[in-house]
Amino acid sequence: MSTAHLFKKNRDLAFWSLHIIGWSSYAISQYLGFLLYGKAAQYQNVIVVATISGFLLSAPLRYLGRYLWTKPPAVLISSALAAAYGTALIWRVIINIAYEKYVESDWPMVHWYEYLSGAMTATYLFACWMGLYFGFKYYESMQLQRESALRASALAQEAQLKMLRYQLNPHFLFNTLNAISTLIIDNRNSVANSAVSGLSEFLRYTLDQDPMKKVTVAQELEALNLYLNIEKMRFGSRLTVRHDIDEEATNILMPSLMLQPLIENAIKYAISPREEGGHICVSARVNGTTLQLSVGDDGPGLVDPSRLTNGRGVGIRNTRERLQVLYGERGHVAVAGTNPGLKVSLEFPAERAPAFAPAL
Repeated sequence: MSTAHLFKKNRDLAFWSLHIIGWSSYAISQYLGFLLYGKAAQYQNVIVVATISGFLLSAPLRYLGRYLWTKPPAVLISSALAAAYGTALIWRVIINIAYEKYVESDWPMVHWYEYLSGAMTATYLFACWMGLYFGFKYYESMQLQRESALRASALAQEAQLKMLRYQLNPHFLFNTLNAISTLIIDNRNSVANSAVSGLSEFLRYTLDQDPMKKVTVAQELEALNLYLNIEKMRFGSRLTVRHDIDEEATNILMPSLMLQPLIENAIKYAISPREEGGHICVSARVNGTTLQLSVGDDGPGLVDPSRLTNGRGVGIRNTRERLQVLYGERGHVAVAGTNPGLKVSLEFPAERAPAFAPAL
């Protein structure tokens, strides 16, 4: 555990450490000042008394500061200055008595009020002490507010990502069960049975995956193949899939199951309606600091733009929202016609997976 983290967790340790350092610095500066004038030995007892008494008298100001912290600014400032002046008066009486005792030949006391001399100057010292205390309190409160805001933002982001991820599961499940039902109606029972097994394996993967967790492109493609195997049982040779994956991109991190709804859209709108089926291409490449992914098909394309507000648009809208939550303005989704077909492209910052990233 680092020293900074230890101080953050243990406020008493932080206070007493800084308190000791502060008054030790005072003692050293006073000693060096008297040493400069050749009087260090003569005044060293006074320095010791001043340091110890200042250390003890200023320590209770911490508890006064805690009490004043919740008060209005006018009350806080006036009370802090009054406390600084009162503490300075007591401190100067102690120091002046030490002067009289240890350095009487240089500075004999004549009147009683001389014991209060130097109180105004000392007030600045204790006012600075209070100022530093409130400064640290303010910094600490700002840090706590910042951490609370970050925690709240992270929790909200996690909840939103889970909602976006999980809202796709019923959509996918409905389509897949419908496909299995079609296989059963067509008396393709063995194929339907294999599809059910594949569906079970894919659902196990989706339920085990944390929506906040990122996977490598290679892992995403492995999961995608679980889904494609189910669809290939249904469409057979009508569905062909080509992968255009750069080697550099395979170890880049991406949100899990980001490509599945786009593949599902392509199958639903470009493969299923056509007797001859169709072709889907999945590509991934790294362009500088950006990962570029795309899912393209050779279907009829986006004949009706309103489909982006329904049907195919559910998966695209979901994908866009997930990228926005994770990457903000750095995440982009683009939809373009390829004549024939449609291509959905994703761009977001490339983050390389650590060497110890586990396999699926």
